[in-house]
Amino acid sequence: MFENSPCGYITLGVNGRIARVNKTLLEWIGRSADEMIGKRFSDFLNMAGRIFYETHIAPLLRMQGFFNEFAIDMMAAGGEPMQMICNALEGRDDAGKPLFTRLALLKATDRRRYEQELLAAREAAKNSLANERETSELREQFIAVLGHDLRNPLASISAGARILGRDAKTEKEHQVVAMLQTTVTRMAELIDNVLDFARGRLGGGITLDRNARKPLEPVLHQVIDELRLSSPGRQIEAEYAIDTPVDCDRTRIGQLVSNLVGNALSHGTASQPVRVRAETEDGLFKLSVANGGEPIPQAAMERLFEPFFRGEVRASRQGLGLGLHIASQIAKAHEGVLTVTSTPEETRFTFVMPLR
Repeated sequence: MFENSPCGYITLGVNGRIARVNKTLLEWIGRSADEMIGKRFSDFLNMAGRIFYETHIAPLLRMQGFFNEFAIDMMAAGGEPMQMICNALEGRDDAGKPLFTRLALLKATDRRRYEQELLAAREAAKNSLANERETSELREQFIAVLGHDLRNPLASISAGARILGRDAKTEKEHQVVAMLQTTVTRMAELIDNVLDFARGRLGGGITLDRNARKPLEPVLHQVIDELRLSSPGRQIEAEYAIDTPVDCDRTRIGQLVSNLVGNALSHGTASQPVRVRAETEDGLFKLSVANGGEPIPQAAMERLFEPFFRGEVRASRQGLGLGLHIASQIAKAHEGVLTVTSTPEETRFTFVMPLR
């Protein structure tokens, strides 16, 4: 992930060892992915940095789930230290169990230059509003940086809600905590869509972590349950007939389903259920999301999967207009296709990908 990002990224597994590292960081320190995967992050720090990380950063990260900006020296392949500015965020499941740690790094010497270049680009765009391409490039760079910076306060809100949830006693207190967590989930989805769009436009594209060994159905269950919680009063029917392993990125498929069902909840009539079906058949994995309501106008059908395109939606479900675009890109990354049909009876999105 983040192959062409201006930042270096490292993903640590729950065992503290490096699971992923992007091309940007590898080029900075002159190392290969094979050289780093499976090692501890501290193995690539100087002695002072190793002590600082293991005794100060790692314990606080486990305690609060994030660490906003610290400086640390990484050792390049040639043995010279390279000072980095680092942000750390711990990914956790709904129960608060750690899943991974994401480290975002920027060379200290590049930080000020990068900020100045970004500010200069913003000023240039303000003075050249007629230049649509320049404005678009600025927007994409800005939302990439903004989306990354939003994760830290969001993690803090989520951690605070979990702490409040443990002490909640009345039904009203539990409802407030549930509302906070639902809002965090919604914001996380928006940030994911923004970053995926930015990465795609900046050349990285959507990358996958495919795994046919783990079942897909539990992920679909979780996504549907979260959407039911965030849309009280709306009915979502789900039917699964997955009897063959699906070689896919389960998190990405969950994101695709969340975007499609969210779209159905926004545009479908509230008096009819949203219907989700996932099945394996004839060497294919098929997933469909259908809703009742007014058919999509033909003019909108032609632009439906374009970024930042939005139809008329209720105020409570306003978004960025990226959900269907990201869903189509996830389908493409899986060597599949996402299509839509819309009649007075129903609107149906269908994702089909080959089984491996």
